[in-house]
Amino acid sequence: MLVAAAAGRNKEPILHVLRQYVDPAQHGVRVLEVASGSGEHAAHFAQAFPHAEWQPSDVDQRCLNSISATIQAHGLSNVKPPLYLDVTWDWEHWGGIRPQSLDLLLCINMIHISPLKCTEPYSINGKIFPQSNVDFDLTLRCRNPEWGLRDTALLQDLGQASGLLLERMVDMPANNKCLIFRKE
Repeated sequence: MLVAAAAGRNKEPILHVLRQYVDPAQHGVRVLEVASGSGEHAAHFAQAFPHAEWQPSDVDQRCLNSISATIQAHGLSNVKPPLYLDVTWDWEHWGGIRPQSLDLLLCINMIHISPLKCTEPYSINGKIFPQSNVDFDLTLRCRNPEWGLRDTALLQDLGQASGLLLERMVDMPANNKCLIFRKE
């Protein structure tokens, strides 16, 4: 199983935000987690929302293997086997998952390490702060010119063009943001 230090640090603050939008007692909530990575978030959230159906996914086979091992180690029956999902594909190729069949689409730690067409730290109105995020953005762009921190105004525009309204931006630990989009 893979272990991501950031997943361990961020799981409780993210869970706090999720609890504001999903009732743990509600049955039948369908969740797709895009880019599930190690599977630690999927396991943690599935335990917190035992009546929800979790569908983890990733594009990396090592991550898919880790997700399977993590889910098995926790004995979670409300988590489906991980799905190979490349978000650059049209949704018709997302393993039979239709957008209207989901109650929640969760994407953590992906936007900044993906080409823009796939759309955690963000720039706000074109400004990146503090200096640690400026340095992080530079490091990402040096690794791959298509990567980097995304401006929240751009993400809001992209969401709007897809019928999603930026409802809320939540400050998170380590200068991260949680953006909540809702279908219009």
